[in-house]
Amino acid sequence: MSSKNPIKFGTDGWRGIIAEDFTFENVRICAQAVALYMHQSGLAKRGLVIGYDSRFASKEFASAAAEVISANRIKVYLCDKIEPTPVISYGVVAKKAGGAIVITASHNPAKWNGFKIKSQDGASAPTAVIAEIEKIVESVFNSGTVKRLPLSEAIDKGLVEYTDLYPAYRAQIARLVDLEGIKKARLKIAIDSMCGAGGGYFKKLLEESGGEIIELNALPNPAFPGMKQPEPIAVNLAALSEVIKSEKADAGLATDGDADRIGVMDENGSFLTQLQVYALLALYMLEVRGEHGAIIKTITTTAMLDKLGKIYNVPVYEAKVGFKYVAPLMVEHNAMIGGEESGGYGLRGHVPERDALLAGLCFLDFMVKTGKKPTQLLKDLYDRVGEHHYDRVDIEFAEERRTTITERVRNSHPKTLDGMEVVKEDNIDGFRYTLADGTWLLIRFSGTEPLLRIYAESNNPQRVKRLLEAGRKIAGAELQSIKTQQLAERSVIKEKKSL
Repeated sequence: MSSKNPIKFGTDGWRGIIAEDFTFENVRICAQAVALYMHQSGLAKRGLVIGYDSRFASKEFASAAAEVISANRIKVYLCDKIEPTPVISYGVVAKKAGGAIVITASHNPAKWNGFKIKSQDGASAPTAVIAEIEKIVESVFNSGTVKRLPLSEAIDKGLVEYTDLYPAYRAQIARLVDLEGIKKARLKIAIDSMCGAGGGYFKKLLEESGGEIIELNALPNPAFPGMKQPEPIAVNLAALSEVIKSEKADAGLATDGDADRIGVMDENGSFLTQLQVYALLALYMLEVRGEHGAIIKTITTTAMLDKLGKIYNVPVYEAKVGFKYVAPLMVEHNAMIGGEESGGYGLRGHVPERDALLAGLCFLDFMVKTGKKPTQLLKDLYDRVGEHHYDRVDIEFAEERRTTITERVRNSHPKTLDGMEVVKEDNIDGFRYTLADGTWLLIRFSGTEPLLRIYAESNNPQRVKRLLEAGRKIAGAELQSIKTQQLAERSVIKEKKSL
């Protein structure tokens, strides 16, 4: 056993390099900590759901976790196949379980895997719970005391039960979305599941559809061929774009590795940014569904939501990055929608968690109910709130440079950006600069990867590009150029030397 505990929970669970940090030994330590927490919190008697994605050895890691949880006399509902994270999240509610463990690294590159913890309401475990589990992890790591019960024996004793969570999930989705209406519209939709856990799910949910579902990368492949990582952003969706254009599809949808994040392309094969999609989904809830209630956004999401809030007289609350911050606010305010820049959106009436499948179906329902194409929906949105454009650049850095970069940004205090006055500066989560016209620039570290992220939103794409360049200079990232999502050129830039 390593002398130093490598298990540190970030924005959404613990993630590590497979066979380096993410090992069976460390997964068992995490599982033992979860078991102890469940006993301490009185949740053990309700049992635990365990699911997994399509990554290398995820099924085996899930089985290892099940052996530990069952050895601690906690009933395990173990998924009988690869499942999307939102299906597992809803499975917690359907089973009335005390929570869930999901073996997934979401959108990270193939060499990563991860350990997500879900609360009893199916949401990402809140920070207070994660903090307590981390303390227990440290204790277990130091003691080396982990209980194990062979899986076959646990099954024989009734402590592990294989379960299919899809039927309950589909029934829930049918309550939330007009599936029959979408079927009758006979849409042609291109789907890219990015070789992840969402493969085949849109087709199943729209089974016997009068339209046509064209699937790309529907089969699981832990190598995620042809993409740096299974993240539904423009740079990874060139093939989807070409299919939309060649097949004259009505729209395109893409899901990340565990299908809790959605990417959307319009009928021309152009990528809609995550901020555009979030604002469109909020407009759908307000206009089509007639919902009225709070909107929860992270600081990386769009100012269009604030404008919609004023137009429709609904409150908008802001949170740090991570759905573990969004979910509690959704519950507290009975919010109609919550979301974040990564493409994760949750809706009222469902678990307070990201669900790419539900979000994608709602987008299709928006098209059907209005009879409009994605480009027309975006125009309608802009007619209400004005034109908004957004992009993000990711910069890989050497971990030993983190403090230097942080201090450099903290001490910068720019008075103007792109020739306009900075009227507000805050460090709620990273370093954000708001300009006089509502334009904003944010610099922050990723909570799941060794990346510095720079975000910007403004009224035209040229300003966004200039703001990203300004952010890069503030951070000290001496690059020759920035490649953006919007132009399908974004890349992760290695600059260990320059940072």
